[in-house]
Amino acid sequence: MTTYEKIEKFHHLIDESNNIVFFGGAGVSTESGIPDFRSKDGLYNQKYDYPPEEILSHTFFLKHTEEFYKFYKDKLNSLKYEPNITHIKLAELERKGKLKAVITQNIDGLHQKAGSKLVYELHRKCFKKLLYEMS
Repeated sequence: MTTYEKIEKFHHLIDESNNIVFFGGAGVSTESGIPDFRSKDGLYNQKYDYPPEEILSHTFFLKHTEEFYKFYKDKLNSLKYEPNITHIKLAELERKGKLKAVITQNIDGLHQKAGSKLVYELHRKCFKKLLYEMS
């Protein structure tokens, strides 16, 4: 099957479906400029004084608060990013009643910024808990 035929088949599946759930992660937001964690240019492969998974821990926050906020501001603050075509098209599918939910590992808010209403952010609860424990 050619790429064109695969795309046509995909479009047909969407046209015929009215109960779609999208599951995504960092790959959706990298097009908006947000780095992922594991790719060759991802956060795990950049040089820091501490590993990112350690920087994002409660213990690290308590011991190195300034360094935590520096990392957060530089790498995790998504306010400067805009939704890309994927976020926008998913929101369009939701408005048409085809897409029932977005399930994402991202906590950048770009799905909501694009207009999606029913978004489940798998890591949001963990992140909120961390921020709550830090206050």
